[in-house]
Formats: sequence, structure tokens, C-alpha cells
Amino acid sequence: MKPTLFVLAAGMGSRYGGLKQLDGVGPNGETIMDYSIFDAVNAGFGKLVFVIRQSFEKDFKEKIVEKYEKKIPVELVFQELDKLPQGFTLPPDRVKPWGTNHAVMMGKDVIREPFAVINADDFYGRESFKILADYLKTLEKTENKYCMIGYRIGNTLSESGTVARGVCETDKEGNLTGVVERTQVKRIDGMVSYRDENENWIAIDDNTPVSMNMWGFTPDYFNHSDDYFVHFLEENAENIKAEYFIPLLVNHLIVNGVSSVKVLDTPSRWFGVTYAEDRPGVVMKLRQLADDGVYPSPLW
Repeated sequence: MKPTLFVLAAGMGSRYGGLKQLDGVGPNGETIMDYSIFDAVNAGFGKLVFVIRQSFEKDFKEKIVEKYEKKIPVELVFQELDKLPQGFTLPPDRVKPWGTNHAVMMGKDVIREPFAVINADDFYGRESFKILADYLKTLEKTENKYCMIGYRIGNTLSESGTVARGVCETDKEGNLTGVVERTQVKRIDGMVSYRDENENWIAIDDNTPVSMNMWGFTPDYFNHSDDYFVHFLEENAENIKAEYFIPLLVNHLIVNGVSSVKVLDTPSRWFGVTYAEDRPGVVMKLRQLADDGVYPSPLW
């Protein structure tokens, strides 16, 4: 059974000011997401599932889905603020989404096979999709054995300023033991460095793995998500800014010995538009990849 690619796109409408302004950064107006879908199809993923907000379903089908559905089966699921477990109601002042793991929960009824989770607006690289697809194909009929793509931190920086990165800690078998969020990371005098709690800059190795929200799960993950969301809401329902992030649940499952997460090294270079000043560099990188024959031009 081929794995499914689950794309977190519920925030696209707000981040881009509407789907009509979805940013074309490729040589022929391709979006970053176009490259992810192209790489996923070629890596052997068998289905696409997008989680979006229902308010832009029509636009999304017309502008996004129609490009892909002739290449690969596509399904839509919807993330809304009021999709809560029985016994909980939406706080009246809540406008912020419930977070990435709440978005993942929306795929429960349509995903029955191992699946990958990615952001809609990050460039992950073709090697990463191949590594992830190959690993997910080994997980059929297993439970509680997950994975994530571990990017080498030196391949994920912005030339325009500091970035936040989840620095991964692993055991000797390469399984994730924890993720430490470093909110200010940049290259200083040639060394990747982060600012610690005492405002000191600490140098770390370029190959240190970081999470860029590229995960691999099996369907049992949905049950864990449902169960722990109840616990999350019991503690955070009235906190209108609290979010149910994927690393929050993953860390809970690891710490309690329920699941393991293999960190898969990738040589791919991640990039995205963290700052407005990053956009010209992204355009240039995608043009170079097309000129080098890594991607066809036009892509589709």
C-alpha cells in the first residue's frame, strides 16, 4: 500500500491574504507546494489529503486541487475551531486555530495507511520525500513506530535574520528523545549558533538534526491524538492562545514509552519565505534547480 501525503493548508487563506494571492515563486509561477506535490508523486506517495478551512473550499478546489487530481487521488478535510470532543465548547474569545496536531486529527476518517505530514509552504526537497516514502512503506500493519525527517541545521537557515528551530536529541539507535526549541538561530563567523537563556551565543555542529515539521505516522496516531486532546483541553481550554502542536503529543508518547520516532537524516536543503527579504533568494534557488535539470520547467 502506498503512503499518503497529508498537507497542512488550513492557514493558507489568512497567511497569503486569500488564495488568489498564493505566491508563485517558481520560473513559471509555481508555488512551493507545487514542488512538494511533484516530489511526493515521484517518490511513490499514493494519495493527497489537504486539511483546509471550509470557508475557502470552492477556491481551493478550483485553484489547487484541479492541478493535482489528474496526477494523484486528492481528498479534502476541514479544520474548524468548533471541532472539539464531546463535553467541550468553543471559548467565545477563541479565534486562533487549535494547532498542527488538531489539524492532523481531521484526517482520521480518510487515512487508513501510513502517512506523512508536511506544511503547505515549506520547500523540503526531493530526497526528503523519497526517504520518507521508503520508510513509511515499511510501517504497514505496525503501530507506534513513527518517524521524522531530520534536517541538518546548517541546511535550514535564512540569510535575512535569525530563525526558530526545534533541535532534536536522539539516542544511539537514532530515535528521537526530545526536541528543544531554539528561537534565535543564525550563522556567526561561519558557525551555526543559537542564543541561550543567558543571551549567550552557543555554536553547534552544522549536521545537528532539526525538525521542520515533516513527520511520518501510522493510523493509530489518530487515536493517540484524540485521547491527548482531551487532556490538553482540560488544561488549556480557556487559554485562547494555547495550541495543540505535533511535538507536544510526540514528546508525550516518547516520554511515556508508548511510541518511538526514528529520525531520518536528509541531505536536502530546506527553504521558505521566513522574511519578505527571503523571497528573491527562493526564486533564484528554484530557477537554478530548473536550469540544472533537477525539475522540469514548467513543473507540471
